[in-house]
Amino acid sequence: MQRSQGTVMVQIAESSPFSATDLDALRAPVVTGTSRPEAWRRLQLDRLHALVCGHEQEVLDALHQDLLKPPLEGMAEVVSLLQELKLARRNLRRWMRPQSIRVPLVQQPGRAQLIREPLGCVLLIGPWNLPFSLTFWPLVSALAAGNTAVIKPSEQATATAELIERLVPLYFPGDVVRVVNGDARVAANLVRLRFDHIFFTGGGRIGAKVLEGAAANLTPVTLELGGKNPAVVIPGADLAVTARRLIWGKGFNAGQACVAPDHILVDQSLREPLLQAMTDQRRALYGANPVQSEHLASLISERHYQRLAGLLDTARSEGRVLLGGECDATQRRIAPTLISIQNDSDPLMADELFGPLLPMIEIPDFKAAITRLQQQDKPLAIYLFGGDPSEQDQLLHSTSSGTVCFNDVILQAGVPGLPFGGVGASGMGTHHGEAGFRTFSHERSVLKRPFWLDLPQRYPPYTLKPETFRRLLS
Repeated sequence: MQRSQGTVMVQIAESSPFSATDLDALRAPVVTGTSRPEAWRRLQLDRLHALVCGHEQEVLDALHQDLLKPPLEGMAEVVSLLQELKLARRNLRRWMRPQSIRVPLVQQPGRAQLIREPLGCVLLIGPWNLPFSLTFWPLVSALAAGNTAVIKPSEQATATAELIERLVPLYFPGDVVRVVNGDARVAANLVRLRFDHIFFTGGGRIGAKVLEGAAANLTPVTLELGGKNPAVVIPGADLAVTARRLIWGKGFNAGQACVAPDHILVDQSLREPLLQAMTDQRRALYGANPVQSEHLASLISERHYQRLAGLLDTARSEGRVLLGGECDATQRRIAPTLISIQNDSDPLMADELFGPLLPMIEIPDFKAAITRLQQQDKPLAIYLFGGDPSEQDQLLHSTSSGTVCFNDVILQAGVPGLPFGGVGASGMGTHHGEAGFRTFSHERSVLKRPFWLDLPQRYPPYTLKPETFRRLLS
């Protein structure tokens, strides 16, 4: 055992195939009550904080190796994780505090409480698009709630997965956090084990498989998925700012973010001025040749690049590319690209794009946008640019989505105290802040009663008339 700057650092062997026996060993600190005290939980959060702060440059290097991620976008992963840790450390005692519940007359005298206790050992399956922050974000909540954890990083973000596998054993004992690297078969084998909760971040197709695998053990699951997030642009929008934020939203991480805008619904009167504004703003952000910009990340894999390039080639052959379309196959880069489409039968609308292609659909008015949103699967985010307070309220009251952001994109996902999660096809369950703490806690109901008052009317033979009983308790 080593100590470094006051933080316990424990060396263990590299990860090996994970078994039910390993799971029992990780569950032991929870079963024995070791993980329940506040001090234990704070120690784990301190360890994670030391891991992040002690290796920032290595994290940025790994993210650049996997995704050519610009340093500032890489630092956003670090900072967002530190914000989550700060919120958890500040509020941990309050979150842990038992909640008193009012006791009705028939159960008095008595004292009722709601106690949040750890679930056990949880499985965290991370994504490749934000492979550092989105892998560790749920770990903050899991440790704060008193759980142990197994982390399965995405095998597609190889450099980041290897970094996580190397760093975690330096800071966490093997019976608190373990890292298991591997391909989809490794993940499938993990899902089949009897974990106490599974937290998955990724696409809907794999999410369905996770849910299916977990069902055999009735393991509860949180799914952070995505969807075809619409950005609605109507009169009242500042078009220069709107265009800048939409281009940034599609350029950030090369559009590989679950909350990135997927397509634009633009009022027909604003189509041409918005297109001109986006042309101007794209040049301002990424220059005349965006695929050569050091501020644009690459696509994660050749397969992902070829999928998007194929969609782009089809649109280009049909003369529907309004802006952009530049590609660099060597670096797996595609510039933020605006494409005209007419309806939902277009191939660009079949699945979540998860890249820098941005379809644009004209709408006659805001009412038509609401109708479209009501007919689509519930997305992870809806973005509305422009309008007035009544139209904002109409969107909130007439549609459903995991999140909503007015006059901007993506930033709602970075508010640590705001619960984040999908609904319907975009996911189930929430995390961040107290919502994450509750996700990884069992809320246990407790009633304490004394012996000194034991009314005979509750026992047979019953002498209390039903109507009297109803009147007393209503």
